[in-house]
Amino acid sequence: MAGGVWGRPRGAPVGALTLTALAEGIRARQGQPPGPPSTSPQPESELESEVEPQRAAASPTAGSETFCRPPAQEPAPVIPHQVRCLVRGLLAQVPSLAEGRRRRAVLRVLSALALEHPRDVVSLGAQPGEGAPRPSEQARWFLHPSTPGSLANLPQEKLSFVLSSMVIVPNTRAAAELWRSLSRNQRVNGQVLVQLLWALKGTAGPQPEALAATRALREMLAVSGCVGATRGFYPHLLLVLVTQLHELARGTCSPDTPKVWAPSYQGPPHSHASCTVEALRALLTGDGSRMVVTCMEQAGGWRRLVGAHTHLEGVLLLASAMVAHADHHLRGLFADLLPRLHSTDDAQRLTAMAFFTGLLQSRPTAQLLREEVILERLCTWQGDPEPTVRWLGLLGLGHLALNRRKVRHMSTLLPALLGALGEGDTRLVGAALGALRRVLLRPQAPVHLLSAELGPRLPPLLDDARDSVRASAVGLLGTLVRRARGRLWVGPRGPLRKLVLRSLVPLLLRLHDPSRDAAESSEWTLARCDQALRWGLLEEMVTVAHHNSPEALSRICQRLVQWYPSHVPSFLSQTQGYLRSPQDRLRRAAAVLIGFLVHHSSLSCVNQDLLDSLFQDLGQLQSDSEPSVVAAAQVSCQQVALLARTQHCPHCWRLLGLLRLPHLGQHHAHPARLPPVYEDSPFQHWSLAGHWDCSGPG
Repeated sequence: MAGGVWGRPRGAPVGALTLTALAEGIRARQGQPPGPPSTSPQPESELESEVEPQRAAASPTAGSETFCRPPAQEPAPVIPHQVRCLVRGLLAQVPSLAEGRRRRAVLRVLSALALEHPRDVVSLGAQPGEGAPRPSEQARWFLHPSTPGSLANLPQEKLSFVLSSMVIVPNTRAAAELWRSLSRNQRVNGQVLVQLLWALKGTAGPQPEALAATRALREMLAVSGCVGATRGFYPHLLLVLVTQLHELARGTCSPDTPKVWAPSYQGPPHSHASCTVEALRALLTGDGSRMVVTCMEQAGGWRRLVGAHTHLEGVLLLASAMVAHADHHLRGLFADLLPRLHSTDDAQRLTAMAFFTGLLQSRPTAQLLREEVILERLCTWQGDPEPTVRWLGLLGLGHLALNRRKVRHMSTLLPALLGALGEGDTRLVGAALGALRRVLLRPQAPVHLLSAELGPRLPPLLDDARDSVRASAVGLLGTLVRRARGRLWVGPRGPLRKLVLRSLVPLLLRLHDPSRDAAESSEWTLARCDQALRWGLLEEMVTVAHHNSPEALSRICQRLVQWYPSHVPSFLSQTQGYLRSPQDRLRRAAAVLIGFLVHHSSLSCVNQDLLDSLFQDLGQLQSDSEPSVVAAAQVSCQQVALLARTQHCPHCWRLLGLLRLPHLGQHHAHPARLPPVYEDSPFQHWSLAGHWDCSGPG
């Protein structure tokens, strides 16, 4: 046979009888009974009389962890090189063959070889070359029921074997057409998708087989109507794709990932992660969940999903979007998640935890398990040594306690939230601050309890080095004050009043925060404090926030000194600490605030030791690298010296001479203390108009 067929010159025609004998020989090696030669001019299915009746494939149920994977079959020992030569020769002849006995014989040989050597046949069939048929013609060979050996007519076990081998098809236009044609065939598309799902489950990370299977899924799911074939294993397929993104994110950080998801990008994705995201988008879009895709786009969810450090945030966004717009899949997802929570694979387990946490926002979904079971699981996560697990547990506690109008499980929730404020992980602190704010927004919130508990915990967070934590802490204080307005705990001896006064200096200085979010949050919180304590300084505070007005700040300091004289030393000491801030704008703002506070104070409010300390620290700023800080410190030093002169402080006058400050006039025992005059700040100030891109009318 080798000399009779493979020995022919390339492109030489092969007779129908020779091809029939070759097909019968291949079938004999496969253990199949030989089929009678076909003499009818009409095409017929050759395999219907040769194989066992096709068994009905049971559709896997949602949440099942196992599918009926077909057993592998051992191919016959034929030399692959000879097979490739034979297939190339046959493929070259098919386009020139008309419908008839000879063409059917060629297809019969290809079908027989596909069962014995599917990798070689399919890969060569997907590679366009000299004399090769067009992709659409290749697809008809594999799919049309009238084609001998059609995939549509194969029994379950042989179809599964062929499809599992087809995953190696190269990434060509012909391969894409082949998968799309498979997708359009309702007799086989569901089985093909199951095989591709198995291919993904059997590989991990950026392996060639996983990438090929992902590309095939992307092509098939993009065809309209194909997603309907995933009924029964849709949640499983979705979780496998999302988990694969986690594995890819942990393994590699592809340099083309940021470019792929740029708004202006229009080309096809090339990286493994990009293919996976496209397959996931097609799965959601084909199911009618276009709003989920839109929400992910608007929130940057796709970019987060492919990020090495933001993948779980993307999973949480996806879960939230599905709770809002695809609740018909939540039961299946929840059922599939439960066994994955105990997986030994970190990527699978953490992805399942993030999905589980996000789905707790849905009350019907959370009711699939008893609340005691969910609560016990989340509390267990709180004791995990991994910060990521504790973060997810904290988010889950918040969702479980707050998915109804009334706050529940308060005895479990509050200790966990308050304890997380001292964590070093930014995600944990941010989750705790966000959950506490949501607790305060609920009816019958424990405002008095939180006022007392947050008293020692919240002020340090107002000066936290992390911008997001600082902004969230300031916002939480504003929410607390807003909820407590008019209550007894805002009174002269209330815990919240003490917390507000202790936080007043940081709030005023954080109006100049380099972080826009922190600066705007400080402005909002100061406005809430003004309403609760009836200061009547809202206009001045807004003017300072948006125009950095020294006159408005002077009026604020004058009122504070008049209303809270016993707190003036505390105000000055707190402000003094900001003179050592690494931020130029905060050092300057602190120097200016000290100058106005001292100017409006009297000797009965400030002791000599504090004045000496202020004078020394302001004097050290004379060598500051920022000229505006030096100028502000000089003016404030003058104010400190004027107040100290009334106490005849020789130390201050000696320092005043060393600093070469302007002559204050020594002809009078108590010269008039003129208000300080500061130069305009060189630092740009945040504006809400700029933030909302509102340039004004017209």
